[in-house]
Amino acid sequence: MSPRETRLDRALGAAPTVTAGPRPLAEMLAFAWRAILKIRHNPEHAVDVVVTPVMFTVIFTYLFGGALAGSTDAYLDFLLPGILVQTVMFTSIYTGFILNQDIQRGVFDRFRAMPIWRPAPIAGAILGDVVRYTVSAVLVLAVGLVMGFRIEGGAGALLAALVLLNVFALGVGWIFTALALMVRTPGTVMTLSWLVLMPVTFGSNIYVAPETMPGWLQAFVAVNPVSHITTALRGLLGGDPSLSAIALALVTPFAVTAVFAPISMWLYGRER
Repeated sequence: MSPRETRLDRALGAAPTVTAGPRPLAEMLAFAWRAILKIRHNPEHAVDVVVTPVMFTVIFTYLFGGALAGSTDAYLDFLLPGILVQTVMFTSIYTGFILNQDIQRGVFDRFRAMPIWRPAPIAGAILGDVVRYTVSAVLVLAVGLVMGFRIEGGAGALLAALVLLNVFALGVGWIFTALALMVRTPGTVMTLSWLVLMPVTFGSNIYVAPETMPGWLQAFVAVNPVSHITTALRGLLGGDPSLSAIALALVTPFAVTAVFAPISMWLYGRER
């Protein structure tokens, strides 16, 4: 048995929770644990999703805060919820990137040959990404708190915001999972993912209020799912939550999951 196979077997058997619950759930949790171990053993994957959002927060706040909002404190209150959304959006790329790496190395061919619940490797990997999303969001929040951001909604609002972020990122992650199963290289996954994320991230209300934009761009921002979740988070963290805004923000992840989860599983099960 090769060293890689030995490490894989140890990873799949390392989680203490795999013995509990129904077999499909246990197998999914085993693969979620594997995804967490990959983060620990490949810390370079976390650099982009930790350093980049912190840089965006600090640079944009002090460079544009006074010009756009009159003060850095006021702009930070406006910007930080949007940076949280941007963070989990950019982090969701790694769902597809790491999956495609496993495919190219032949690891997923071995999974498909194992007597396990077929969706377990995919569902488990996506579930494991919850840790990545949460850690990234918490680090950005910590930097924001040091800079002067305050969570007016309290601990309950913070917890609700983290849950909403994770649900949104998990839904969006199915797009990149399907993409990873269609293209040949991890580099292609990254390139195509950025082509999707850049327009929806920067063509939103994350950085500036849409009222200052041209009419055609305002129309795009109004229907952009990134704008919807950013608005919901601003309400939650600012102490003025809106159930309608939260409901609107949840439409996209549920719709994307309903469409792309079956597509991903079909792509995963097909012959290569």
